[in-house]
Amino acid sequence: MRRTHLPKTLLSTLLRRHSTTSPQPLLLPRTRTPSETQFESWVTHLKPGFTPSDVNQALISQPDPDLAHDIFRFTSQQRHYKHTHLTYLTIIQIQISSKRYKLVETLIDEVLSGACTPDLNLFNSMIKFCCGRKFLCNKAFDVYKKMLKSEDSKPNLETYSLLFNSLLRKFGRLPVSYVYLHAVRSLSNQMKACGVIPDVFVLNLIVKAYSKCLEVDEALRVFREMGLYGCEPNGYTYNYLVRGVCEKGRVGLGLSLFREMKEKRLETKPSTCMILVCSLALERRFEDSIEVVYDMLENSISPDFLTYKTLMEEMCRDGRGNEAFDLVEQFRKRDSFMNEKTYSSLLNILHFLTRE
Repeated sequence: MRRTHLPKTLLSTLLRRHSTTSPQPLLLPRTRTPSETQFESWVTHLKPGFTPSDVNQALISQPDPDLAHDIFRFTSQQRHYKHTHLTYLTIIQIQISSKRYKLVETLIDEVLSGACTPDLNLFNSMIKFCCGRKFLCNKAFDVYKKMLKSEDSKPNLETYSLLFNSLLRKFGRLPVSYVYLHAVRSLSNQMKACGVIPDVFVLNLIVKAYSKCLEVDEALRVFREMGLYGCEPNGYTYNYLVRGVCEKGRVGLGLSLFREMKEKRLETKPSTCMILVCSLALERRFEDSIEVVYDMLENSISPDFLTYKTLMEEMCRDGRGNEAFDLVEQFRKRDSFMNEKTYSSLLNILHFLTRE
C-alpha cells in the first residue's frame, strides 16, 4: 500500500488548528492567605461611617502589628474619615512594642506635618521614643518646638524630664559637655517661662550638668533654689555638687557638703568619696582626707588603689613617711577588701619615696 505524504504547510496548519481547538486549563481562584482573610474580617467589622474610636478599638484588638498597620492605612484612605491623635498614639505604641522603628519614624513625621490635632500624651510618647534612639535627639526637639507653638499641648514636667535626661546622656569630656550645656541652660529658662514647676529629678539633672562643666556657682544657685520649688536635695544632689566643687578646686566647700550629707544620713557614692580624699590630700589636708577614708571603711566602701596611692605619696612628699607606713597598716586591718597585691604595692611606693 502506498503511503501519502502531506505537505509541510498543510501539516503545520492542521497542528495549529488542533492546538487552538484543544481545551484550555481552568484558572482556579487564588487561595487567600490567613492575613488577608483576617484583614477582610476586620474591615467588614468597621461599619460605614466608622469613627476614630471604632478604628482605635480595632487597632487595640489586633495582635498582629503588620495587620494593625494595614488597617490604619486602609481607613486613612476612606472618604469622610481622618485619623486623630488617639489612633496615631495607638498605632505608634503598637509599632514601638513590636520594634518597627522605621515605621514609627514615618508616623512621627506625619504628625509633625499636621496629620492630626496636637495632643500632649501623643507628643510626650513621640519625644520618649526619640530620646531613646541614639540619632533622633534632634527630632525630639522638633516635637518640643511644635508643642511650644500649640495652644492646648504645651510642654509639661514629663516633657522636660525626658529632654533634660536625653541631653545629659550626651555629656562626656569637658569640651563636648560645654556644647550641650547651652541647650540645658536654654531649656531651663524655657521651662520657667512656661510656668512648669520642676521636681527634684529635673533639678538634679540641671545641677549635674553645671557640675560636670565646672560651673559650680550656677550649680550651687540651683541647689539653693530647690526649697523654693518645694524640693529637698537628696543624695544625688550632694554627690554631683561634691564632685563638681572638688574638681573646680574648692575642696573646703566640698568637705562641708560631704559633712552635711553625713548629718542628713544621705548615701554617698564611692566615686564621690574617692575624689574628695584625693582632693584633700593634694591640698595637704591629710587629717580631713584620712577622716573621709575611715568613714568609707565604716560604710563598707573600699577606696581603690589610686586613692590610697595619692594619699600615701602626698604624705611622703610632705615629710610624713613614717605616719604613712602606720596608716597603711591601719587601713589593711580595717579594709577587708584590700588584697595582698594592693598592700605590697603601697609598701613599695612608700619605701621608694622615703629613700629619696
